[in-house]
Amino acid sequence: MIKRMGIMLVAVGVVFGGIFAFQTFKASMIKHAVAALAAPPQTVATTTAGYQEWQPQLESVGSLRAVNGANLSLEVAGIVDELDFKSGDDVKEGTPLLRLQAKDDIAKLQSLQATAALAKITYDRDLRQSKAQAVSQQTVDTDQQTLKSDVAQVAQQQALVDYKSLVAPFAGRLGIRQVDLGQYLAAGTTVVTLQALDPIYLDFYLPQQALGEVKVGQPVTAKVDTYPSQSFSGEISAVNPQVDTTTRNVQIRATLKNRDHMLLPGMFATLDIAVGAPQRQVTLPQTAITFTSYGNTVYIVEDKGKKADGQPDLVGRQTFVTTGATRGDQVAVLSGVKEGDVVVTAGQIKLHNGSPLAIDDSVKPTDDADPHPVDHL
Repeated sequence: MIKRMGIMLVAVGVVFGGIFAFQTFKASMIKHAVAALAAPPQTVATTTAGYQEWQPQLESVGSLRAVNGANLSLEVAGIVDELDFKSGDDVKEGTPLLRLQAKDDIAKLQSLQATAALAKITYDRDLRQSKAQAVSQQTVDTDQQTLKSDVAQVAQQQALVDYKSLVAPFAGRLGIRQVDLGQYLAAGTTVVTLQALDPIYLDFYLPQQALGEVKVGQPVTAKVDTYPSQSFSGEISAVNPQVDTTTRNVQIRATLKNRDHMLLPGMFATLDIAVGAPQRQVTLPQTAITFTSYGNTVYIVEDKGKKADGQPDLVGRQTFVTTGATRGDQVAVLSGVKEGDVVVTAGQIKLHNGSPLAIDDSVKPTDDADPHPVDHL
């Protein structure tokens, strides 16, 4: 009986041992199967967050206008007799540009000049004779008034002759000629535009809240889309003493250097005004940040050590950030990221919190505070 009990206990032990061994083997196989089903590492590009010096700026847009600019015309009508300029000429102040036919006016002027000269001779002669009591003082007075009248008529006729001549009222560059030789011009017809190009004004508006940050003499930097890679420096030259009651904006004028005449009146320009002292900001490429209605997030790369195969065990940790100003491709991060953090800049759309990562920085998104268009053709 005892022998049978012993055999039974051994048999039960063998059965339970087999069951335990099977469950252990089963758990091991399940573990290996689950490990085989784990998500593969996601390839991403990264950057290391760091500080940059950012100069606080006010931004605005405006229009360029000449310091002196006018569409030149004549006050009187007539036929074009002389053209002394070409389209696009640079001229000095007082340069003759155009003359209308004025032969009759010039002839009348010469006649009046002769009459005035005779009146001057008569006056001088009678003045000498009056000293010898040869003529009366009344005669001398009459001669003097006659001379003044004749001189005034000469000045009047000279003005009429001058009205038929067009001269440059200031130095600048001429535009396209609008008239031809022999053409009849009505009074007020535009002959050509004249623009003084160096320096040149930039007129723009700022909200009234910014008035405390701007003053005359403050430096500005302007850009135009004609020359996207070039900046033009200048300074604020005037602030309008009146705020627009409709928009609550104030008009401001800056004066820009334009020695090469690259800037032309009427151009649209953007400008930056440096205000305050430079500030240190943690910056990231804008592509690193996911902007959503419930908050802005980034993925920070965490190093968990080494995997079984010796490769780095990297995972992505999603975190909320507070963003500030933007400059070109960059954005300032006020909180959520610190200097030295490795942040995912591309590929985060396929990540979730804790995703394994494989880093490939061979191709990175642009990260420039002052980007310029590049033609890859």
